Amino acid sequence: MPDLDMLIIGAGPVGLFGAYYAGFRGMSVAVMDALPTVGGQITAMYPEKMIYDVAGFPAVRGRELVEALVAQASPFAPTYLLGRQAMELAAETEAVVVTDASGGRVRARAVVVTGGIGAFAPKPLAGMAGRLGRGLSYFVPRPEEHAGRDVIVAGGSDSAVDWALALAPVARSVTLVHKREQLRAHPAALARLEASEVEVRTLTDIAAVHGDDWVEKVELVDARDGARQLRPAQAIVAALGFATDLGPLTRWGLTVVRRRIIVDQAMATGVARVFAAGDVVDYPGKVRLIATGFGEVATAVNNAAPVVDPGAKVFPGHSSDDGAD
Repeated sequence: MPDLDMLIIGAGPVGLFGAYYAGFRGMSVAVMDALPTVGGQITAMYPEKMIYDVAGFPAVRGRELVEALVAQASPFAPTYLLGRQAMELAAETEAVVVTDASGGRVRARAVVVTGGIGAFAPKPLAGMAGRLGRGLSYFVPRPEEHAGRDVIVAGGSDSAVDWALALAPVARSVTLVHKREQLRAHPAALARLEASEVEVRTLTDIAAVHGDDWVEKVELVDARDGARQLRPAQAIVAALGFATDLGPLTRWGLTVVRRRIIVDQAMATGVARVFAAGDVVDYPGKVRLIATGFGEVATAVNNAAPVVDPGAKVFPGHSSDDGAD
């Protein structure tokens, strides 16, 4: 027997909504993602940014949308397989088997790929391999954990500016360092940064980190004159961008054109029991929005329902008719 009814690959907003819909259809479901936390690109790149095009929300902060999607799926108890990159897919008579990078295997009656831009991993901060979890992080899912700390944020993109702004109200100090002359964030975010108490140091890099079990001090170097400054820091957030990899999916027999999976109107990929939705897919007229992805993953899950259970119908019925108060 398969381990579960449906495996969703990708824990971004589209995958999380897919987990809800699979649960609503009575399926057992797991969500696998290469990242160590849910939320996909939102959590990794712009958790504090406001999103304005999600139905029913005049405006919603990225991390709040992710939290709401997790809460929406939680009554159906999805299993989260985080920090596990899907690598191989093999077909069986009544299931597909997905093997992750560590050799772990999951058997499911159907798979929905919601991988967005593919698996993506943070670009490392040079010389900091042994510091991860000991003062170095690549994400800030809970800014309050940095309360009272001196924090160095490295990077010049939207995510770096977002992390700095999110940390400013709770940290003792926040310094944003970027080795180039100009930050590359959205103008609105830059205006907020200028009005904040965050210290911005451009043409500056991290030369060394001091501290045994935990980060205690950071040595900054000015690219213009080589001047060095040693300053207290109990946390470093590296927001240097991400390396994306659609590679494993290209070995699954899927039709991939320009890094996108081609699907039909049922969101089927042409590989038995494998569907896809969200930014990772393409078809005539495709529009890459979160709102579009929500509809696509609902279509994928409902079309997968008869594959999981031959007695099931594609149409799920209306959620308002389920008898819940």
